[in-house]
Amino acid sequence: MEMTGGGLLEVRITSADVGKRVSVRYVTDSSAGGATFTDAVGVLTSWQSGVAVITRKSGETVRIAETSLVAGKVVPPAPARRRGPSATFPELARATARAWQPVESEPLGEWTLRAAGGFTRRANSALPLGDPGLPVADALTRVREWYAARNLPAYVQTATGAEGTQELLGAALDRHGWRREVSAEVRIAALAPIGDQDADVSAVRLSRTLDEPWLGRYQRTGEPNPAVRPVLTSGPSVWFASVAGTGEVPAAIGRCVVDGRWAGFMAVEVDPALRRQGLATTVMTALARQALDEGASAAWLQVEADNDGARALYDGMGFAVHHHYHHYRWAEA
Repeated sequence: MEMTGGGLLEVRITSADVGKRVSVRYVTDSSAGGATFTDAVGVLTSWQSGVAVITRKSGETVRIAETSLVAGKVVPPAPARRRGPSATFPELARATARAWQPVESEPLGEWTLRAAGGFTRRANSALPLGDPGLPVADALTRVREWYAARNLPAYVQTATGAEGTQELLGAALDRHGWRREVSAEVRIAALAPIGDQDADVSAVRLSRTLDEPWLGRYQRTGEPNPAVRPVLTSGPSVWFASVAGTGEVPAAIGRCVVDGRWAGFMAVEVDPALRRQGLATTVMTALARQALDEGASAAWLQVEADNDGARALYDGMGFAVHHHYHHYRWAEA
């Protein structure tokens, strides 16, 4: 924290710093036993009516009464990654979107409205990468109307935690009655170490075709939905991996989309009775080798923040968090 010459802490931020990354210390307990202090680092997304709001890189928001602030300053963006590929947020956001395309889309300025009959939030949410060409409140009204016309809940996908992400938009969504429903990590890694893993990939079948056995292992289909196949087969260069099981349904599956230097890994699933036997690693190794053959050099994937098992697996493969993404849903009255 910033110190004065006399050793006192100073608050060197104001409402004029909204939109900047800040570091603050504030009082959380001022009982007779003495004050308790807490620190917060993130983007200052609001300062109104005596309350400062900071959005952490995870998307969590912290509301702090300005009377509780004991120190604060503007800080530079988080240091650049020291390992793995370099990537800007817009580049990565567009690559992830190309790997999971909707059945129907429509531009709203630089935003994209996406629909796929309700199959996954990613394919049924507005992707706001730029200026919608309208005031935000009007753009959000248009989003609600577009999804209502399709009998779908209205979602907006936002991101936090990297340079150029959308902390201010998330705060605006919150003010306009939208509620954050699901959060996930977008992770990246160098691709070659994934392909170089010591895994016997001889049992992995790679195919361009999405077949019924593969879908039998995939857990997100739910009720029959004609959008499932178009979404899963969309992307520049799509591969499906499977490892045979004892019946028709594979023991393990995975999906990879190769797009220039990027290889995106999705739908890596293993029979619950066969987990912790290295099947997920084997599937990803086989897919990584195929992507390397096509000229890719970097990998990305998305994992929900509460999926501890998958996060541990990806840690071991060298994947590190690039940013977090969130789906906000219109909270209808």
